[in-house]
Amino acid sequence: MMRIHHLNCGTDCPLGGALFDGRSIGPLGKLVCHCLLLETDAHGLVLIDTGYGLRDVAHPHTRPAPRITRPWQLMLNIRLREEDTAARQIEALGFRPSDVRHIVVTHLDFDHAGGLEDFPGATVHVMKREYDDATGPHSGVVARHRWRRSQLDNVQHWRGYGAIGEPWFGFDAVRDLAGLPPEILFVPLPGHTWGHAGVAVRRDDGGWLLHAGDAYFYRGEMRQARRHCTPGLRAYQRLMEVSSTHRLRNQERLRRLSLEHANEVSIACAHDPVELEQCQAGQPL
Repeated sequence: MMRIHHLNCGTDCPLGGALFDGRSIGPLGKLVCHCLLLETDAHGLVLIDTGYGLRDVAHPHTRPAPRITRPWQLMLNIRLREEDTAARQIEALGFRPSDVRHIVVTHLDFDHAGGLEDFPGATVHVMKREYDDATGPHSGVVARHRWRRSQLDNVQHWRGYGAIGEPWFGFDAVRDLAGLPPEILFVPLPGHTWGHAGVAVRRDDGGWLLHAGDAYFYRGEMRQARRHCTPGLRAYQRLMEVSSTHRLRNQERLRRLSLEHANEVSIACAHDPVELEQCQAGQPL
């Protein structure tokens, strides 16, 4: 048995309103950090991404290595609240942070990995290319802002994986994640970063939920024949991509998956608030 909780572990309110989220009336939009908390029978709690963490809330700009850089905080208008962190939400569900034994990250951008240090006993599973890029030398403006060594340096238990795997609905999948049940697997989706991957979770009803991370940002990019994305998120995806060719190709493959296997696979990205609300309400995507 596996129970899936859908958490919002961070809120961004960029200036532009509906130009970002497609529905806001006022000048500010709303984007979320959609994370999953899995209750497993034999493997404890498993967290998929962490959003912003307790140290991000308390000390986002500590010098000389800020956890979140001011240009990105201003651009996204990030709302850092302790009650939104994964640690506090897990406590509100009646668990302890120490109950989280594994964290599977789609990638290590600051808004996906900020809470890793809040779970010091957990093993962090990540694609090896993502770990190497995030912890190695950074060149270019985006790389220097997206990967924050101050969020990663105190993580003790890393487990990295190569990109070669077994077929999963036409994608390569990395199975047999160490210490995790076979119902959880990586689906490499490079483009946003080279080591970016979705995380697929087999539900108790036999279907799959794919957390696609930042492979897409807007609900209109899935489940319809023609892609639709708001101008703000279209621009942000271009800003953050390492390869437009890879990102758009994998996004198209995901769109086909969402149409051709709608009865078998549900797909949600990390930042769309409508998708999060549908998941939390138990509504089909």
